[in-house]
Amino acid sequence: MENNYIVVIGSYLVALVMNTKRLPVLGETLMAKNFRQVHGGKGSNQAVQAARLGASTFFVGRVGQDNYGDGFICLCKNEQVNADFVFQSSNLPTGVGFIICDDEGNNIITIDTAAINEFGERDIDAALGIITANSTVLLQLEIPLHTALYAAKKAKAKGATVILNPAPAQNLSGYDLSMIDYLTPNETEARICLGLSKHGGLTDEEAAQKLLQLGCVNIVVTLGEKGVFLCNSTTAMAIPGFQMQEVVDTTGAGDGFNAGLAVALSEGKDIITALAFANAVGGLSVTKPDTISSYHFREDVDAFLASQVQVL
Repeated sequence: MENNYIVVIGSYLVALVMNTKRLPVLGETLMAKNFRQVHGGKGSNQAVQAARLGASTFFVGRVGQDNYGDGFICLCKNEQVNADFVFQSSNLPTGVGFIICDDEGNNIITIDTAAINEFGERDIDAALGIITANSTVLLQLEIPLHTALYAAKKAKAKGATVILNPAPAQNLSGYDLSMIDYLTPNETEARICLGLSKHGGLTDEEAAQKLLQLGCVNIVVTLGEKGVFLCNSTTAMAIPGFQMQEVVDTTGAGDGFNAGLAVALSEGKDIITALAFANAVGGLSVTKPDTISSYHFREDVDAFLASQVQVL
């Protein structure tokens, strides 16, 4: 397909990361190790992973006029992500995230989105020229909700395929989401998107069916190593994930999954094949530490999938 770009509209943050034996409890101070500063943000994670999978990828977002913002533009250049629509704020700094990872591969994350709070409709309008009917637009909720929904509406009007990864989760129960082709929450996010508690008292299928009522075409509830649950007007089924021999760090696995889904759909793969591909991309990312450094290239993913077919 001509101009089948991946257009990631989202967030970039600097990630400040350290490791502990276990995650701290409320009020507890733990000794940590291995502090490092790495690139982060769900949008930039997804853009880099999409580019590493061989997709022509654009990033649309907002950073500060500071060293962190300049560093992101340099990252885009190195990763072959088009940064023509990375806007730099003169008022607010680049966003920052703080991540603690334990020895079991679990994590806790806090973020200050800073310049991302200025990311608005004017920025989206400035970038609309890169979106065509063959584009796949990938959004998350580390940007303002009204900006994400505005971008989704504008992209859908141009005929693009629109994926919304509703993370961090917000209550979406009062919104018309008919411009969303794929809503991709995890189990907890699915409940929060419905305005429920994180447990919610619903099965994954029940949560997905209720989310469909918001107008989305497809609901994909991600289930970690268990795979995903797909729900649309004709289908309600589980698609298994892949068992990785070693789990090092789950940070960014969901972003890898969403990038994999976007790339597979942009290549014309059917939804079941696309979800299997996305499961492999997300699964492979947990075998390495951190986010961007954990993302694999296309040849790695293709080789992994070929090995799974041989096993079966």
